[in-house]
Amino acid sequence: MDSLTKKVIVVGAGPVGALAALYFSHAGWEVEVYELRGDLRLPENLSLNFSKSINLALSERGIDGLRNLGDGGKLLDEVLSETIPMYGRMIHTGVPGEKGESQKYDVHGRFIRSADRARLNVQLLDALVLKDVKLFFHHRLRGLNLDVNTAEFEKIGTGERVTVQADLIIGADGAHSATRRFLQKSVRMYYEQTYIETLWQEYEIPPDEETGDFKIDANHLHIWPKKDFMFIAIPSVDKTFTCTLFMEQWRFDAIGDSRDNLLAFFRENFEEVIDLVGEDSLVEQYLNHQKLPLISIKCRPYHYKDRCVIIGDAAHAMVPFYGQGMNAGFEDVRVLFEHVRAHPDSMTDALASYSAYRVPDGHMINELAMQNHIEMRATVTSKAYLLRKVIEEALYAYVPWLGVRTVYSMVSFSNIRYTEVVGRTRQQRRWLNAATTALLAGGVMGSLWGVNRLGLRRMDWLQMIKGWFK
Repeated sequence: MDSLTKKVIVVGAGPVGALAALYFSHAGWEVEVYELRGDLRLPENLSLNFSKSINLALSERGIDGLRNLGDGGKLLDEVLSETIPMYGRMIHTGVPGEKGESQKYDVHGRFIRSADRARLNVQLLDALVLKDVKLFFHHRLRGLNLDVNTAEFEKIGTGERVTVQADLIIGADGAHSATRRFLQKSVRMYYEQTYIETLWQEYEIPPDEETGDFKIDANHLHIWPKKDFMFIAIPSVDKTFTCTLFMEQWRFDAIGDSRDNLLAFFRENFEEVIDLVGEDSLVEQYLNHQKLPLISIKCRPYHYKDRCVIIGDAAHAMVPFYGQGMNAGFEDVRVLFEHVRAHPDSMTDALASYSAYRVPDGHMINELAMQNHIEMRATVTSKAYLLRKVIEEALYAYVPWLGVRTVYSMVSFSNIRYTEVVGRTRQQRRWLNAATTALLAGGVMGSLWGVNRLGLRRMDWLQMIKGWFK
């Protein structure tokens, strides 16, 4: 590297950190990545708990982050080739004999993709190796000296300390970010951390023993909603389903370590799941898999001068109910690099403008994810929710010039800023409420022709109106 080449240190080799390293490497920077854990590509590390997580839902924002990398779409094609399309939610009521109800994500047939986190991470790490990026595993960040822009790492196992200097330090080291913690010593940072009562525990539905295929529809995210808790299942490329039980601590405590209590609980609430997982396997997984907390983090700013910036969960960890954690992190990388390119002569201006631009969106997606928790576990079975969804999707399909779209479609199938999504949603709700009031004032019967034109012939108009205002 010549003396004019800039150097960046990325702390964290997860998907977001790896993508950030790729962006800077493609731009000609010298890049080094430091990771606390071992190399995920090694077989001995694949079985460790850090490789287990709720399957990732890859949607447009994450895809756009990969699309703009600058490699001609090669990595994006590779990633997409190992994902499974999910066209909607399959809602399971638990009523014996009833099939699940499909709720499509998008009136135009667009879909999100199920991606295995560990496999995606490996693909990104392999891409870094091809770019000659230096990877350092088993290195714990022990301190930042932002006056001279150095990072100190401890080698796990030997205790040896290593000091590294760089032009820019990027913290992509997750919700419990050491980079953020050290950054707070230099920045008057607003910081908010929330743990919700709900815990999560992972399960797996194996392939069908006879056919080797998926046991249930592979192109849906399956939900068994119970208002205050839920069980979900997301397809994996190996024909399994990665499943998650989201439930309050006290319910786990009530079950305890009792096989009988566990099976009684599942028979009452998720009887279908017992057959899908297998009774003995269900008990074994319950007793051996951790019950983990869900955290939401907001902070500001995301940077310090021209020297350090945090991205991904380090900046805005969120609960997983909108499937936007990784997508927002990949979008962070794209947006950060847009600001770096827009200010080629001043990293101070680049990081300041990035932080000012991105903080409101980071806070907003945190709030949207929290709201979607309620939607997934309870609202998806509400008639008011279903009717409102029908109205919005019908208007989007048949009267697109009105600009009405569901919140979900704007979050998952566009790159509209999260703050703008919420602004548009509030505006269109006010407009729709006013239009509905006008229709009522003008006579319900006079509006039926227009409703039928929207494909709502089977809907009871009066019930729709009542549901809209709930």
